[in-house]
Amino acid sequence: MVFVESGVLFPFLPGDSLLFTAGLLHQQLQLTLPVLIGIVTAAAVAGDQVGYLLGRKFGRRWFRDDAKVLKTAHLTRTEEFFRHYGGPALVLARFVPLVRTYAPLTAGIARYGYTAFTLWNIVGAMAWAVSVTLLGTWLGHFEIVARNIDVIAIVMVLVSVLPWGVELVKRRRTLRAAEREDAWNESPAKEPATEE
Repeated sequence: MVFVESGVLFPFLPGDSLLFTAGLLHQQLQLTLPVLIGIVTAAAVAGDQVGYLLGRKFGRRWFRDDAKVLKTAHLTRTEEFFRHYGGPALVLARFVPLVRTYAPLTAGIARYGYTAFTLWNIVGAMAWAVSVTLLGTWLGHFEIVARNIDVIAIVMVLVSVLPWGVELVKRRRTLRAAEREDAWNESPAKEPATEE
């Protein structure tokens, strides 16, 4: 699931809640923490590498000068962004649902250096896997958390998809506003009153 969320551009999987729950239930799953964290880190690194390579190989052909969204000017700004903030941005992206899916693809499209990407990818994957899994393990020692794991898992999934939902609502509002403005601009102008 971690690999698919990162590498196959499927952003709607509950990565954070999965790691948290796995950390909380690692003893019941008969997994030691080092093995669990190692597997998650490997899957996260591999997924981002695939996303990066997809972006590098296929991404630039989606951009056109006259496109509405994927304009060449946006590509230039993205390249500039990765030159200045690439590494730390990749690490922080790990902790933001939806963003962690598209960050490696975007880095590949922007031709961010492969060696630098791989290094920061490993750092981000390890930081994410260790912190979220250990948070689940630590909170699992509290009886209220252990007794309400189902509720906590549902809440974490909802929190994970919340940014996506907010972005969807924003886009719909923007589209509706643009449609209303277009309709207003296309409506026939009122005839000016003539003086007699």
